[in-house]
Amino acid sequence: MSYREEFYFKPTRYKQTLTQGIDLSKYSLEDLKALWRKTLNDGMHGICFSMYEDGQRPGDTITVEQVERRVKILKPYTKWIRSFSCVEGNEHVARLSKKHGLKTLVGAWLGDDKEDNEEEIEGLIQLAKEGCVDVAAVGNEVLYRNDLSLEELVGYINRVKEALTGMNIPVGYVDAYYEFSRHPILVESTDVVLANLYPYWEGCPIEYALGHMQAMFGQVVDAAQGKPIIITETGWPSRGGGLRGAIAGEEAAMKYFIDAINWTKENEIPIFYFSSFDESWKVGPEGEVGAYWGLWDKHEKLKY
Repeated sequence: MSYREEFYFKPTRYKQTLTQGIDLSKYSLEDLKALWRKTLNDGMHGICFSMYEDGQRPGDTITVEQVERRVKILKPYTKWIRSFSCVEGNEHVARLSKKHGLKTLVGAWLGDDKEDNEEEIEGLIQLAKEGCVDVAAVGNEVLYRNDLSLEELVGYINRVKEALTGMNIPVGYVDAYYEFSRHPILVESTDVVLANLYPYWEGCPIEYALGHMQAMFGQVVDAAQGKPIIITETGWPSRGGGLRGAIAGEEAAMKYFIDAINWTKENEIPIFYFSSFDESWKVGPEGEVGAYWGLWDKHEKLKY
């Protein structure tokens, strides 16, 4: 997800004054790093898998060895791994996560190329038949990017649901939190609501980011019709500039991680933190900030 001029945040019953998380003024930098590391070591529900080293980008085929090395790095800290595609080496993420005892949220990346979409859908179905999929995500922010019509997207979702009948695999679709309010058919057509929540991309200052995320989540709850909800992406960049009141930085990134993980644990909300490793190729699509969303840097070293 990246910045859009318009956004659809609607305040709900959550009060920001009660949901500010830790107070940065009470922590030295070293104490904050220690708390960040403790939060990470205590474990999280899930993390989004970052595929690409320097010089690599989507379209490059990634080896089994590279994927397995990164899965092994993440394994001590998470129960689940989320992948975004089922081709060009991304299919290894689900298989190797399973090999190492992790659960998987596996995505088929859908866009405006129908032939590519066929490969993704067939890849997702194949991985499910192999027993490598615990939750299936049919598309990621397709409506946000205006890549497919709502009718086309729902057609893909229904196709995967039919193919996975009897496998006991929940099928969902990932998008920005407000899309589920705008399009109730997305909830009606899926088993689980998969929502991306980014206070940063709505220009929210870090002091109020936890409350803002909770308000976003509240809007998803209102739209979900009682169906289960997973936060499929949320995070904060460690450098690269800012957007209105949201400023990328190390202290802000540590605070946001600590607050998001603690709040979701306390409320038993499944979350996939974005992201695992910094990826240099994202500088283009999202500006400089795009390269710095990882808990690990681009050299696969923990940042703090």
